[in-house]
Parts: sequence; C-alpha cells; structure tokens
Amino acid sequence: MISTVDGLRTRLAELRAAAPAARVALISTIGSLHDGHIDLVHRARELADVVVVSLFVNPLRFGSPAEHAAYPRTPDEDEKLLESLGVDVVFAPETAELLPDGAATTKVTAGDLGLRYEGRARPYYFDGLLTVEAKLLNLVRPDVAVYGGRDRQRVFLVQRMIRDLYLDVEVEVVQTVRRDDGLPVSTRVGMLEERDLAAAALLPVALDAAAANADRGIDACIAAAQSTLMGEPRIRLEYLSVVDPRTFLPADEGSQGPALALIAATVGGHRFVDNADIYLG
Repeated sequence: MISTVDGLRTRLAELRAAAPAARVALISTIGSLHDGHIDLVHRARELADVVVVSLFVNPLRFGSPAEHAAYPRTPDEDEKLLESLGVDVVFAPETAELLPDGAATTKVTAGDLGLRYEGRARPYYFDGLLTVEAKLLNLVRPDVAVYGGRDRQRVFLVQRMIRDLYLDVEVEVVQTVRRDDGLPVSTRVGMLEERDLAAAALLPVALDAAAANADRGIDACIAAAQSTLMGEPRIRLEYLSVVDPRTFLPADEGSQGPALALIAATVGGHRFVDNADIYLG
C-alpha cells in the first residue's frame, strides 16, 4: 500500500519502464470495499495490464468534518481484499498528502449540473468529487478509468470533465451489482436495521415500476414509481426524476427513446441513490 504521491509516481514509473506497452487502469474509491468493487477490479483486469486502486475518504465530498470522520473505514480489510485480487498498486494517501491546502485547494467545478439532483441536496459534493478525481487521473495517467453504474450523475460529470479538460483516458462503466432484494451493494446497506432494509428495498421496486410505465410518458412513469413508495414512512424521498442520458437534463414531456430514471431517498438515517435505464414510448 502506497501512501505518498512521490511513492505512487515512483512505483508507476517502475511498472511502465518494465513494460512500456502496458495499459493502466484506475479505480478510484473511498474505501470500505464490497462486492461491487470486486467487479470493478475484474473488469479493470480485463482491460489493462496494471490495475491501480485508490482508497481515499475525500473530505470535500462531505458536508462537515463530523460527517467525514463518521464514514466507515476498513483499511486492513480493503488491503487484504485488493491483494487477493492481484491489484498491482493500492494508493491510500492521508488527507494532507492529497489535499495539502485542505478545502482551499484549487477546485474543479461541475457547474449548474452539479447543483441538480444529488447536487441539490449536497451542493459541495460534485465539485469535491471532480477535484480529487482530476488529481488522481493526473497522478496515475491511466489508459482507462473504471466506474460503477450506481451513481450515473457522477459518471456523466467525470466523462464531461475528461472531455472538457482534454484528458487522454477512456471511461468504462460497469453494471451495478445488486443484492437479492434488488438494492445496489453498498456500505450503507450493511448499516441498516432489518425494518429499514425492507423499506429501502422498495426503491428498486419503484424504478421497476417507472420502467414498466415508461411507454405511457414521463408523468405516468413517475406516478407509478411514487405510488410504490406511498405509505412507507421510513422512506424520505428526495427526488425522483427522468433525464436525458445525453445531457443529464430533465427529459421533456413527450420525449421518446432511451432515458434514465433517477431516485434518491433517506432511509434509517442513510442516503441512497439508484437509477434505471428506461425507454419512453
């Protein structure tokens, strides 16, 4: 496990010198790894010769120091898992290493789109995410960056940043890994009590209802999803939106073709996001 920028650069230079034609893949995470991350590593190994995984609980993604401190950390377990998967480089810097000036660091901004959906509830989130993502891409200089499909807004904004800043890296999106109840595998799911878990499992059901009614238009699609959640007091719905995947702006009533249904809700004090590809008729 490498904890310094200099150490990361040195190790990558060694690997590239040993195999100049080797392709490098980057998976950026905030640790507490689960089955979804395992799928990312497997896909990265298919696409590249050298796999780099970062473990960094980015404080710029949190609303307060207390929130950042409360995020679960399992560095020993993460390191063992990545070692068992044959990951070539694990980069796990302290905050002061990657953000020596803290919140005063130069930032990448997500613009107006970073204030929609997830950004409406957490206006700091995407600027913080993109800032650290840009640092990691610049440090590692991967041929391909691999992301999970659960947070599609994140993926869209990273892809746009790569395009706008002329970064020479491909993006690979891996399908969301789901539990038997339909919920995406995540750290937060494991923190729920049984009754809250049963309530949270209604979120993917709502997305299924949206997809099943998409041929009737956006209003019917959203109404069907909302009706699935009615009467469940444990769910605090934050947004349920249908967007154009090409722009991530709200789809117009009367739109036809591929679209994306987004949902976010708080259950048992934990926040969940999910999405589903739908087809508007």
